[in-house]
Amino acid sequence: MSEHLGLDNEKSLKNGQGDSLAALTHCLQARDSGSSNYLVDRVSPEHSSLWNELVIEGPRRSGRTQNQIAIPGLLSAEVKYDVPFPPPKDPKFRFIDLFAGIGGMRLAFQNAGGECVFSSEIDPFAKKTYQANFGEVPFGDITAIDENEIPDHDVLVGGFPCQAFSIAGKRLGFEEARGTLFFDVARILHAKKPAAIFLENVKGLMNHKGGDTLRVILKILREDLGYFVPDPKIVNAKYFGVPQNRERVFIVGFRDKKAADAFAYPAQDKVQRRLSDILEERPVPSKYYLSTRYLESMREHRRRHEAKGHGFGYEIIPKDGIANAIVVGGMGRERNLVIDNRLTDRTPTTNIVGEINHEFVRRMTPREWARLQGYPDKFRIVVSDAQAYKQFGNSVAVPAVLMIGKTIVKSIVLSNQ
Repeated sequence: MSEHLGLDNEKSLKNGQGDSLAALTHCLQARDSGSSNYLVDRVSPEHSSLWNELVIEGPRRSGRTQNQIAIPGLLSAEVKYDVPFPPPKDPKFRFIDLFAGIGGMRLAFQNAGGECVFSSEIDPFAKKTYQANFGEVPFGDITAIDENEIPDHDVLVGGFPCQAFSIAGKRLGFEEARGTLFFDVARILHAKKPAAIFLENVKGLMNHKGGDTLRVILKILREDLGYFVPDPKIVNAKYFGVPQNRERVFIVGFRDKKAADAFAYPAQDKVQRRLSDILEERPVPSKYYLSTRYLESMREHRRRHEAKGHGFGYEIIPKDGIANAIVVGGMGRERNLVIDNRLTDRTPTTNIVGEINHEFVRRMTPREWARLQGYPDKFRIVVSDAQAYKQFGNSVAVPAVLMIGKTIVKSIVLSNQ
């Protein structure tokens, strides 16, 4: 389906045209009128003509994933989803994916048995990757979306950015959250009242602004919105099947106290995987290998910091080791270098100063970063290396989210028995 939408140009994913494409692709995945009525009106006349290309009645050729849909006022048809992760056929619950990035949360909650009925992400490059893998263009700026028009759902998931609140000191609640992206989470919860919440954030949220930021978040969730929220927990991805030392704060909440009482964060297992488990099986191109000049400059940089008593600097991870947290920017790559002596052609393919180093030190590839986050190899990387590093660095460790997602669903089921 993706090749028909003309999404190779990220400009088409800006708000406006992008949201028309978002409405169209959400319609294609909608399962009933309740989740698609409001979407149909948002498909522009320009994109309505795409129905002739995207929706074809009758059987599909073998090898294509088929999914039955019904769009009010349009037609029932079989739609091909030539994407790695199409909507589940028999979902157990419905969820929405806010601040969706490239879909790590969606991947986890789909694997837990859920159907995503709404997604939102503002970055055009992330939208491109999301669409290539899920067949859906996320809506854009969440602050411009009417919370009352979002489809009903059972679980709200999102990795909202960490922002400080303007705390007046006399009253805490919605007004202190206004102007932050958590406010958009809160207004959607207030309007739609899903059974459960799953939120993810950086470890620093625990102490951000002396703990005030988290204190306001929990007050709004618990007192203003009426959710039962266990104390947030710092979860390390290395205990959930990926060889990456990545700590993140998870916040879980339930509308029903019985469900909250049934919930417990999964026990952190022992480290089961090592760097060697995720490295490329074949030799990688020379462009990932550092130049002699660059390698020496990093060593000099580390020596200067060590002389000042600092520990900052590059790091080469042994194959039986665990990667440092991958993050956006050069530091995330420099602190996760590897030695790979399989390079045979030392001819540089990029503009470098000096020659390729003789110690076989290289950066990890985007695919290796994807594996560090628990993405399966069929996940499509459709952007430049620079964008891919950014996207995976900003994403979540999928196996850790999946374990929490399964526990949330189990708690909801138990509370309804």
